[in-house]
Amino acid sequence: MKEKLIYEYSKEGRKAWSFDHEEVCDEKELDQWLPPAMQRQKLGLPEVSEPEIVRHFTRLASMNYGVDTGFYPLGSCTMKYNPKINEVLANEKAFTQAHPLQNEESVQGSLQIMYELKQMLAEITGMHAITLLPAAGAHGELTGLLVAKKYFQDIGQGQQRNKMIIPDSAHGTNPASAAMVGFDTVEVKSRSCGQIDIDHLKTLINPEVAGIMLTNPNTVGVFESEIKEIARLLHDNGSILYYDGANMNALLGQARPGDMGFDIIHLNLHKTFSTPHGGGGPGSAPVGVKDFLAPYLPIPDVIKQGDKYISVDHNDKSIGHIRLSGSNFIVLLKTYAWILSMGPEGLKKVSQHAVLNANYIREKLSLAYSESVKCICMHECVLSASSLLPFGVKAKDVSKRIIDYGMHPPTNYFPLIIPEALMIEPTESESKETLDQFIEVMIKIAEEAKTNPELLLEAPHTTPVGRPDEVKAAKDLDLAYKAL
Repeated sequence: MKEKLIYEYSKEGRKAWSFDHEEVCDEKELDQWLPPAMQRQKLGLPEVSEPEIVRHFTRLASMNYGVDTGFYPLGSCTMKYNPKINEVLANEKAFTQAHPLQNEESVQGSLQIMYELKQMLAEITGMHAITLLPAAGAHGELTGLLVAKKYFQDIGQGQQRNKMIIPDSAHGTNPASAAMVGFDTVEVKSRSCGQIDIDHLKTLINPEVAGIMLTNPNTVGVFESEIKEIARLLHDNGSILYYDGANMNALLGQARPGDMGFDIIHLNLHKTFSTPHGGGGPGSAPVGVKDFLAPYLPIPDVIKQGDKYISVDHNDKSIGHIRLSGSNFIVLLKTYAWILSMGPEGLKKVSQHAVLNANYIREKLSLAYSESVKCICMHECVLSASSLLPFGVKAKDVSKRIIDYGMHPPTNYFPLIIPEALMIEPTESESKETLDQFIEVMIKIAEEAKTNPELLLEAPHTTPVGRPDEVKAAKDLDLAYKAL
């Protein structure tokens, strides 16, 4: 049965609760000094009883899918399980009721957590200095690129260094962030193996190039084995290397971007470091840099002075303020707890198991679906549904059908260089039994595509909403409920 909107349950006069209005405030008294424009008008909220509210939202919650309810194989998004101990800590009143501007003497514990987290992330990434301020991945990119821009301005090359090289397989935020900072983007092509074309890269490097934005392993799930040569080429040109940390889950405890030659990195704490992202909560994307870029990091910064932790809000070379001190502190807290609970050996096992899981899926599905690149992958594998096109079935049809089997689909149509891409990232959280179940479903769907393609073209069949007109939904968006 299709669930109604809460407004459709509304009946005039019904209330979920009530209180003595006159004891709380005197509206006539307020009207005497509160300007009309600031006085509350009728909100038009639904009038429903408490049982109706509880039942309605409980039913809606049961329709929702998340990491706590099942496998979430979104490639590049790293939707890993979030330990419940993190939520217990995140709900401690000492943290939830703290204010970013309150007296530092009263939040020494929080400042200590931020300071020590910076040291941990610097060690994990091989960077020399970290800022915890950026609030999400794209915000981290913007921050890192602003740092690079300020650096080149400081050394007198601000006008000259106006180009940023970006792979054709890059995350979409890379060129967007570069453009927002004022760089012209230049695309470098990928080879058939999924790695960037070194020969093409060499033709693009010139004195106008500020740097290159890479993720390693890249979005095809393949490690850029020539990264040291790439770093040499860029550094010999006076350019910087920017590391998009979206795929850091493949490297934890195994390799450090700083050792590969990267000068700037942003980390998605809401991905690699256990905190759920997307609809699951706020993000956080600390930015790390090498020593020569450290003076340009944003303020404020948390430092240790003697036995106290203080927030420093002044730096002549800094790019300035990008967010309040503490940023999304609860995400930082969960990351801190997760790193401590895992320890060095635990972090190594995270990447080992993530890579093992991805290659297990790749190998098991290589016959049912086309492999985008025929080599060992890292933390995610990219398959293609192009072999199903002769039957009229596309990648999105496969994913729609997966929903009928009670699972979340993988990422579709990314990276853009892979036709009919199905990007799968199992993370380290999932058991072999869960992977086997997913593999069984994927193989069955590939068979259905050949024997009964209409089943996929009309999927999903089990959801409250089937296939909306996506073009109309995007162009004719209407989110307001209008009572009849």
